[in-house]
Amino acid sequence: MFFAILSTELFIVLDNSRFALGTLAVASLLFFAWLAFTKSGRLAIEAAKVGIAGLPQRWGASSVIVIGIAGVVGVLVAMLAMGEGFKATLDKTGGDDTAILLRAGSQAETNSVITRDQAPLVSALPGIARGADGKPLASPELSQVVNLPTRADGTDANVQFRGVGPAGWAIRPQLKIVEGRRFNPGLREIVIGKGAQRQFRGLQVGRQLKLANQMWTVVGVFESKDSHESELWTDADVLGPAYQRSAFQSMTVKLDGKGGFKQLKAALAGDPRLKLDVDTTRNYYGKQSEGLTKLIRILGSVIGAIMAIGAVFGALNSMYAAVAGRAREIATLRALGFRSVPVVTAVMLETMLLALLGGVLGAAIAWVVFNGYTVSTLGQNFSQVVFQFKVSPALAWTGLKWALGIGLVGGLFPALRAARLPVTEALRSA
Repeated sequence: MFFAILSTELFIVLDNSRFALGTLAVASLLFFAWLAFTKSGRLAIEAAKVGIAGLPQRWGASSVIVIGIAGVVGVLVAMLAMGEGFKATLDKTGGDDTAILLRAGSQAETNSVITRDQAPLVSALPGIARGADGKPLASPELSQVVNLPTRADGTDANVQFRGVGPAGWAIRPQLKIVEGRRFNPGLREIVIGKGAQRQFRGLQVGRQLKLANQMWTVVGVFESKDSHESELWTDADVLGPAYQRSAFQSMTVKLDGKGGFKQLKAALAGDPRLKLDVDTTRNYYGKQSEGLTKLIRILGSVIGAIMAIGAVFGALNSMYAAVAGRAREIATLRALGFRSVPVVTAVMLETMLLALLGGVLGAAIAWVVFNGYTVSTLGQNFSQVVFQFKVSPALAWTGLKWALGIGLVGGLFPALRAARLPVTEALRSA
């Protein structure tokens, strides 16, 4: 029974599906029932109590296991929290009630072109909602990557300078001006995302920036709690000429109800003048986060696995030493009638308890140190996206599974050795 629950625990470390979780729950119930209602299980509990009571006397060896596993879990959860935070920021940027149009075959705004004569054609298509003034809620936009000095060390880094149409604000109601005002159309005025203001120097309201050999005035700061917070915004009809851009790169539109997306997609397919692709902004920004999130997960898993190997060897050495030091105690238990299974279970329960403590400690450290920690990285348009680490309960659970898996491997062989220890030899050597 005990080996069944151990093998299931190792399986759950590698699999996060509902089937795996259900299998672990069933196996855990069976294991606890075995502990509570069988003679071998009750003997295992009593033997485990003896070993756990002696942990303070072996605090040095025990701390090696706890600290080693805490380090593995802390690093793993922190790495995964970075990926989750980046993904969450981009996921919040889009929704199912808005859509983005790009040139057919384009994967991002950087390699898309929408000509100025196509913009009014798109605005007239069915499926696009209209504002209170009766005008379509469609914003032709373009994006320019510019360099600004970072607050950290003053080195230049990329930031996205976005030009939006008059409907850009209505399409994104989550954008709120928290300082100053919106830019006036036709003027070289900029509003700054709070994330960009935290990341770069010289973005206070009233300051002037020299971009494209022209002076631009910062007139406001906005908050959106998504990737737009990492951007600078201005009027698209001012940004285009400043950078000699005669076309737009994308169009973002507000969809007209639940059927708006299907209507818009069908209308695009039926108009040969518009060779454009359309997708909901939720799907578009979700796809932009997939590559980096996957890379971070892989790196986190590889680094965690390397550290886990070291933690396993640390647990093996500590538990072998603990078994050797408790030879007389284990031999006495065996002489009193404790068979191999209760002894193995007792040693494993002791190791798993230390692993659990290490996992909880590592997850707690990751949450205290990294949850909400603000960083930036290159996004889909090769500009900095500011985001926060996100240590979620799911990531903490992943860390605990890794901890228990390390405890399983690190305690199994010492436990088997304890069970096979000859009684007479152990008493004589002790």
